[in-house]
Amino acid sequence: MNAIPSAKLYSPALLGLATGLAAFPLSGDFPLTAEARSRSCGSVIVLGLALADDGTVARIGMRVSACAIGQASAAVLAQGIRGTSPARVRATTEGISDWLAGEDALPDWPGIEALTAARAHPGRHGALLLPWKAASEALSSGAASR
Repeated sequence: MNAIPSAKLYSPALLGLATGLAAFPLSGDFPLTAEARSRSCGSVIVLGLALADDGTVARIGMRVSACAIGQASAAVLAQGIRGTSPARVRATTEGISDWLAGEDALPDWPGIEALTAARAHPGRHGALLLPWKAASEALSSGAASR
């Protein structure tokens, strides 16, 4: 009986997303950085961002040590963040948190529907939110406030 919820949670699409993180390596040249840790599961993400002249996100890099849910969530973030305003990233982070709490609909973000099965698994909520919190924190520092 436990295999059914697990199979739904760890779908081939979700696991495929997790493998896509190699396209977003973290280097030392990102002006905005943040690290986030999940107390509940021990996941860690270090994230770097660079903004374009218009204030939108130009580049992202990550080092992720998390379960497949955290990795897939990081990949969804990374694949859709280019050209996005800091305000939209923060609003999406809040929207995901509200959605996980059952208070709102899933926010509009490219590919985010791949994470819907995680809502039924509260033990994975922290990992799912981790990359979004790190991005919001990085964008709240320094040059991102413009």
